[in-house]
Amino acid sequence: MPRRTSLNLSLEAYGRTVDGAPLLWLPPQSGELDLLLVAGLHGEEPDTTVVLSRALRSRDPREIQPNTGAILCANPDGLSRGTRGNALGIDLNRNFSSANWRPEPASCRWHVGDEEGIPIATGVTSGSEPETAALQDLILTWKPKQVLSLHGPLDCIDDPEASPLGRWLSEKTGSPLVREIGYPTPGSMGSWAAEQSIPLITWEFPIEGIETLSRRFVPILEECLCLPHEKLEPGGNHCASDSG
Repeated sequence: MPRRTSLNLSLEAYGRTVDGAPLLWLPPQSGELDLLLVAGLHGEEPDTTVVLSRALRSRDPREIQPNTGAILCANPDGLSRGTRGNALGIDLNRNFSSANWRPEPASCRWHVGDEEGIPIATGVTSGSEPETAALQDLILTWKPKQVLSLHGPLDCIDDPEASPLGRWLSEKTGSPLVREIGYPTPGSMGSWAAEQSIPLITWEFPIEGIETLSRRFVPILEECLCLPHEKLEPGGNHCASDSG
């Protein structure tokens, strides 16, 4: 049984935050990146970071597919503050350099179930935040075949392509597979990735406590980290039911 109290993996810095904290990721061991998992883009969604960390800590590093990369927290300044945005209050998932980026504030909720009535800044320009710029550079440099972004709490698998990985996740989690989230997302990582022809799936966790989410989803993420990616990449022949 691998040690579960510490993350015994070699993380590397791919940039720094507004406050100067390192932005860390687990690079692929093969030199090629088939799947990049991203957690913690919103600082008020710590469950995504904890669940991904537990999945990584539950496996011997040798079991993880060598062409997998992972970012445990793309917004450490926000996570340390408990805020949705970064240290400057910018929603990083509305700051990507997509054609649909808008300078006007986006909106967010105070509590789940509330109306989206709280304005949140999107940046002075698209890609203005160091966290966003560093993540964009990482993705453009490594050109992952797929990105899996962990969020909450909408309880769905948002996959515009309805890819084998998206269908597999939907069957495993019981969350519905949707091709769009149902509202505009200007400046989002998904909008930007689509323009780069990089398939991106957003796994939205449901409204549940972190321990319930961990028990449900850590085993699924473990499988995701260890499955041969050719079975789940775009254009693959793998069907969700094949995995048993």
